Amino acid sequence: MDINLRKAQESDVDFLLDLRVATMREYLEKDGIPCTNEENLHRIKHNFDDAKIIEVDGQMAGLFKASYLDDRNQWHLFQVQIHPNFQNMKIGSHLIKELIKVAKEQGKSVGLSVLKSNPAYNLYDKLGFQIIEDNEHEYEMELKA
Repeated sequence: MDINLRKAQESDVDFLLDLRVATMREYLEKDGIPCTNEENLHRIKHNFDDAKIIEVDGQMAGLFKASYLDDRNQWHLFQVQIHPNFQNMKIGSHLIKELIKVAKEQGKSVGLSVLKSNPAYNLYDKLGFQIIEDNEHEYEMELKA
């Protein structure tokens, strides 16, 4: 299996909208968070310069968006979404482990937020992320350098 990341382009937005609905709608609705096209587009456009399309064997398989936040001295994982056709292939965990490796080499922490209803929380917990804060809908998690 060949996993590749490429910079997201404006022409990828329709794929990203469909991906967000396919991967996040259930959890957003469960938590009472709006899942409108406008809200989804806003989330996709946030830090779009750092958005990468995950390709598996040449096929678009997901989104990986991580940014370095200077004010926090931290890599922040904003989004990792794997299309249902490519889930359970350890693609997300592979990419997160690569981000962790880069962060550790730089002496930086890795942060993220996850909806409380999202089973991805279990992956983050297994990878060593700790809850540092929470609100009504999300856990803020961090993995120290």
